[in-house]
Amino acid sequence: MTSLVRHLTFDCSDAYRQGTFWAEILGGKVSDEDVPGDPEALVEADGITVLFVTVPEGKTMKNRLHVDLQPQDRTRDEEVERLVALGAKVVGDHRMPDGRGWVTLTDLEGNEFCVERSAAERAA
Repeated sequence: MTSLVRHLTFDCSDAYRQGTFWAEILGGKVSDEDVPGDPEALVEADGITVLFVTVPEGKTMKNRLHVDLQPQDRTRDEEVERLVALGAKVVGDHRMPDGRGWVTLTDLEGNEFCVERSAAERAA
C-alpha cells in the first residue's frame, strides 16, 4: 500500500483570510463550512485541496516547501500581475532573456511561491 496526499497544509495566523486569498489564486473556493474567525479553512480547487490552520506562532524563516504555479489561461507575466493585484508581493525575479525562468512571490503572510511559464509559453 502507498499513501495519498490528501491536502497541502499551511500554518498561518488567519486561516480564513489565507484561504480566501489562495482560493482566488487557484480558482477554487473556501468550504461552505468555514467562516471568518474559524481556526481552519479548507480550499478545494481543481487538482488540489489546501488546508489553512491558525497557529499562535508567526513565520520566522524561508519555507522549506513551496508551491510552483503554472498559469492555465494567461502568460506568466499576466499571472504575476493578477497575483500582485490580489495582494501577493514579488520577492525574486528569475526570468531570463530567452523567456525561461520564474518569479518568486509571497502570499499575505509571507509564504513563498513561484509562478512559472504557461504551457503555451513553453511550447512556443
